Amino acid sequence: MPILSENTPSMLAAAIQADFDWLADLPAAGWDHNSHYHGYLLSRLPARCGAALEIGCGTGAFARLLARRADRVVAVDLSPEMIRVARERSRDCPNIDFRVADVTDWAWPVGQFDCIATIAMLHHLPFAETLARMRDALKPGGVLVALDLFAAALPADFIAGIIAVPVSAAYRLLKNHRLRDPEPVRAAWAAHAPHDHYLTLVEIRRTCAEVLPGAIIHRHLLYRYSLVSR
Repeated sequence: MPILSENTPSMLAAAIQADFDWLADLPAAGWDHNSHYHGYLLSRLPARCGAALEIGCGTGAFARLLARRADRVVAVDLSPEMIRVARERSRDCPNIDFRVADVTDWAWPVGQFDCIATIAMLHHLPFAETLARMRDALKPGGVLVALDLFAAALPADFIAGIIAVPVSAAYRLLKNHRLRDPEPVRAAWAAHAPHDHYLTLVEIRRTCAEVLPGAIIHRHLLYRYSLVSR
């Protein structure tokens, strides 16, 4: 797949869309570092809620979990192929509204959601601006949860990364019965890697202090951090 020029934000968005269209058509990965923390994120959300929003829903795995506790879920993704696969896999979840959208120019609803979630998507978006838009889309008392990757910078980050290597390998063997993803999946992620841009935890905490005062930022072992704001 050709890598598009990144001279403008729209070209970068097109490249990211193409990457995830490609990934959507590959076999499901099974367990991964994102799905490992689905239960953690759910534990931070209300047991029941009216309206939920997921930004960057991919093939819909977390949206289907949200649908068990929400009356209505709006699940948005940039990739038409991801949304197509999500709809196919979610036929038993009529309360999910899957939508193709670029959230950088989406008409964000204001004050409409009891909870908002996003997984491994914030590093593709303008961080402070996206946090502010998600904050404003929440109803009073709503909850925002996010899981994403970060750039290692502090000694604790590198120590956690070293420890994570054998832990990740053990989980892959236990859950997926293999140490590595199939070669086509690895090739697709390798092609996508140049389009990733990660903030450090210091930068993330500094921005959240300005946009989401009181948000709880937690470093997790498997190369992720979580953000919870109430």
